[in-house]
Amino acid sequence: MTFSIEGARIFARIHTGIPVLGDILISETLVVSWIVMAIITVLCIVLTRNLKVTNISKRQALAEMLVETANNFVRNNTGGGHKFDKLIPFVAALFTTSVISNLISLIGLRSPTADLSTEAAWAVVVFIMITAEKIKASGILGYLKGFTTPIFIMTPFNILSEIATPISMACRHFGNILSGVVINGLIYWSLSVATNRLFGLIPGAVGRVLSNIPFLDVGLPAILSVYFDWFSGIMQAFIFSMLTIMYIANASEG
Repeated sequence: MTFSIEGARIFARIHTGIPVLGDILISETLVVSWIVMAIITVLCIVLTRNLKVTNISKRQALAEMLVETANNFVRNNTGGGHKFDKLIPFVAALFTTSVISNLISLIGLRSPTADLSTEAAWAVVVFIMITAEKIKASGILGYLKGFTTPIFIMTPFNILSEIATPISMACRHFGNILSGVVINGLIYWSLSVATNRLFGLIPGAVGRVLSNIPFLDVGLPAILSVYFDWFSGIMQAFIFSMLTIMYIANASEG
């Protein structure tokens, strides 16, 4: 059985309802990712307009605070020097993208990070950067020789360990975000069912009307959202960014 891009387009159009643009499948994850990038772009433009040296605005003060926080975050986790300052823009962009992607579910959109392909793409980029640092520190021969330590028979296991780095990073972030989405969905569904059953006990038209109004959906989901959306979303972005810094810093040591 052969597989082609044309076949994928036809399958997507007929069986999934996913829009197709040329050879690109326009999925919900892709659309929301564009929205996230647009939000970040607008924020960057707004925060960096009309910058001054003196008598700065609150907007500029916020922008400077964010830049200083990113600088300290990278430097404090790489020994305190300026050796890894080149990572600051990348880590800041990674953290911001992750946070906004995680929190965008608060406005009813599906988080791009609830799709493993998003974290997988980030992890591949980080893995390439880690490998580049290792080669830069030890040379290509030294990097390849590292797979044979401490003894040659360990080579397959060392290769698996190397591959496991991006996989573990992607799956950790994806699993936590997806679990929050699933749990919130189950809570909303169970509360809707409970509302229907509870008010359905009222006889007549009043019961039928009230049972279709999700009274119990108010309150508890909002409280749980503080953890699953705000706390967990920001924490997962922090962990992914922290691991990125640590892996790259350790790789540069050879």
